[in-house]
Amino acid sequence: MLDMELIRKDREAVATALAKRLDPAEVNRALDEIQRLDQERRALITEIDAERQRRKAEARAYAQAKRAGTEPQVTAPEAERKQLAELESQLDEVQARLRDAMSELPNLPSEDVLPGGKEANRVVKTFGEPPAIEKVRDHVELSRALGLVDYERGVKLGGSGFWMYTGVGARLEWALLNYFIDQHIRAGYEFLLPPHLLLDSAGFAAGQFPKFYDDVYHLDPESAPRGQFLLPTSETAILGAYQDEILDTTKLPLKAFAYTPCYRRESAGSHSDERGTVRGHQFNKVEIFQFTLPEQADAALEEMLAHAESLVEGLGLHYQRTLLSAGDASASMRKTLDIEVWMPSTGKYKEVSSVSWAGDYQARRAAIRYREPGGKQTRFVHTLNGSALATSRLFPAILEQYQQADGSVLIPEVLRDRMGTDRLTPPS
Repeated sequence: MLDMELIRKDREAVATALAKRLDPAEVNRALDEIQRLDQERRALITEIDAERQRRKAEARAYAQAKRAGTEPQVTAPEAERKQLAELESQLDEVQARLRDAMSELPNLPSEDVLPGGKEANRVVKTFGEPPAIEKVRDHVELSRALGLVDYERGVKLGGSGFWMYTGVGARLEWALLNYFIDQHIRAGYEFLLPPHLLLDSAGFAAGQFPKFYDDVYHLDPESAPRGQFLLPTSETAILGAYQDEILDTTKLPLKAFAYTPCYRRESAGSHSDERGTVRGHQFNKVEIFQFTLPEQADAALEEMLAHAESLVEGLGLHYQRTLLSAGDASASMRKTLDIEVWMPSTGKYKEVSSVSWAGDYQARRAAIRYREPGGKQTRFVHTLNGSALATSRLFPAILEQYQQADGSVLIPEVLRDRMGTDRLTPPS
């Protein structure tokens, strides 16, 4: 969440930044309520501290009177305890309301992020050229013809929005994942295989809860009284693994990556550009993550972008990099850049990676800090994450960009050793 001290000292700057994402009137109403609750909280703390000091002074006076052999003045301790308990209860309630109000605020967009929605996104880099294909077949048709994906049995197993990779298709999916894993290890990232079921605290820490609470699959509260959900991305798990920790500055930046399926309740696509595996309720993704010192964050963002793009370039795919506007980026992120591959069948680009910088927003929610060597004060780390990569859109992009006139599909060179062949052909 945001820094309360920043809201107190420079509300105007906070309001201006948030107005890139939200209606200015809505921003001001939210900040009014937060500052009112903050003032109430501070007044209660002052009153409680004064009451505690008064009771200590009375206790000292009582003890001194007893030692002097005089009759000590006796107050009504039960009434005092009740008054203090009521004040502390009021403080707990106000602090909970303040925390809820603060948790609803999105992150402050970076200065170079434009206000607005998708219309304000800016393409900042292009790699390669769209392949020249005389007669384009889409990835669903190619997958069926080549025996790579069984859509019907996927629906039979999981319902709408699920599919099943089969035969060589399953091998291609696994080859992609292993290619990513090898490259991340070479780049110095630590490989993690986290649980797929996470506690609600991890969702809050990542900034996905409470706003997107209904977008994930939750376990029945009776069977999971602490609150558990299926992770929508392993970003949530990597961040959550370090909750409430003070990280060693000598180990920053801390670089990790994880492979998991991702589970999301979002509607499966029925439009032509979201058919097949492009959008569904379960898909595979490898996620890279960094915890950094604040001064390391800019370099980390550039390194993660270059690393994710090197994977797409290694596959020989035409793509573009897009700087997202404030309204199109995740509410938890200060800055997000998407890597989008070209889909010949629709003439559109589809995102296969989002590389984002959260500043200290997630670290505040997760209480992840660092301490300067020899210092006593702790500060919040910065967090960055990136898809590297999501396969459910790369798979279609490879099929469509590498399709041949004879119905076969060439396999990118970096995957050929893993696949044992240089092309996909219809099963005999």
